[in-house]
Amino acid sequence: MKTESQEQATFGGGCFWCTEAVFQEVKGVTQVVSGYAGGSVPGKPTYREVCSGLTGHAEVVQVTYNPREVSYRELLIIFMTTHDPTTLNRQGADVGTQYRSVIFYHDDKQKEVAEAVLLSLKSYYEKPIITELSPLPKFFEAEDYHQDYYSNNSEQGYCQYVISPKLSKLREQYADKLK
Repeated sequence: MKTESQEQATFGGGCFWCTEAVFQEVKGVTQVVSGYAGGSVPGKPTYREVCSGLTGHAEVVQVTYNPREVSYRELLIIFMTTHDPTTLNRQGADVGTQYRSVIFYHDDKQKEVAEAVLLSLKSYYEKPIITELSPLPKFFEAEDYHQDYYSNNSEQGYCQYVISPKLSKLREQYADKLK
């Protein structure tokens, strides 16, 4: 939960299990909650409904962090370079609008910073960045079994073949930013 010395950021970079595992290792991050945002159907969506692609929600993580230890800009750069922001509604084998690349900003300052980071990273990728930038709608926490997924299931195939390589990249590129 956000406090005076804490701020929040909300990102969708494909499967929330991957994004959650990345941010759980970042220094200054105090909590990462997997969930859903950006849909257009009433009520709290379920995983099954979101996976259908019919609700319009994206799988996202809500990151609570201490801005004295890690800045929103640093979180954005880590986010943008640990998933593929150039593929529309897809991350690897995960396909559908629920897997879109999205930054849900919480206020105008976050929007400004996100716009600047997106612009600065254009030359990092060969293809255009298609990451959606939108105001944060209602955030819905995902079911309990989705929380701390990698920590609780690191030996599972998906974790080994999809999440572990992302964590290796994170550890290599951002060793100074890790807990």
